[in-house]
Amino acid sequence: MKTIAIVGAGTGLGLSIAKKFGKNGFQVALIERNQQKLNDLVAELKQSGIEASAFTADILDKAQIISAFNAIKEKYGFIDVLEYSPVPSVQNLAGTLDVNEENALHQFQFNVLGAISSINEVLPAMLKKNTGALLFTTGGASIHPTPMMGNVGIAMAGLRNHVLNLNTELSGKGIYAGHIGIGVWMQEGSGVQDTIAEIWYDMYIRRDRAEEYISEDTVRSL
Repeated sequence: MKTIAIVGAGTGLGLSIAKKFGKNGFQVALIERNQQKLNDLVAELKQSGIEASAFTADILDKAQIISAFNAIKEKYGFIDVLEYSPVPSVQNLAGTLDVNEENALHQFQFNVLGAISSINEVLPAMLKKNTGALLFTTGGASIHPTPMMGNVGIAMAGLRNHVLNLNTELSGKGIYAGHIGIGVWMQEGSGVQDTIAEIWYDMYIRRDRAEEYISEDTVRSL
């Protein structure tokens, strides 16, 4: 079986992605800092007949990220797909005029450095095998500047830039790198999360585009 590692797994989009890939033959490794949340997610996935396991890590802590990925490799072996979609805390959200060194650095560590640490745990093996996929989900501010998300937008735009560069560098090496920017609110029970998971799986299979922006029009058209 193939393995997908989902960093920042939660009850919304992370769970939808886990179910979509799981129902298509993937075993699922969930990474999150809350052990109880992870246990609940694993239980729900197993009820759906999907093999899943939980691995705790705070993405602000590089050592914890390395430890989690080592544990995944020990249990499942090669990681075929990395999906990175942690949700920034609204407590650290700063509008453009309130951006300072501290809150900008926090978001950079959360969105960019956490992603880089995760990439470094899977990419070397992917390069050796000439196969794999790196999937990154961010908010719409990564593509369309949004003043109310000043510090988050800076970081997410930086991550998006890196992902598109990865797509260019890796496309000839059998490895896909893709980005989705979400410009809609994902209320619980709205079904938007499942729609985005469907789009992600389509992008992963087709590998015909590096990026999608999810707007209200996108959701209504599907």
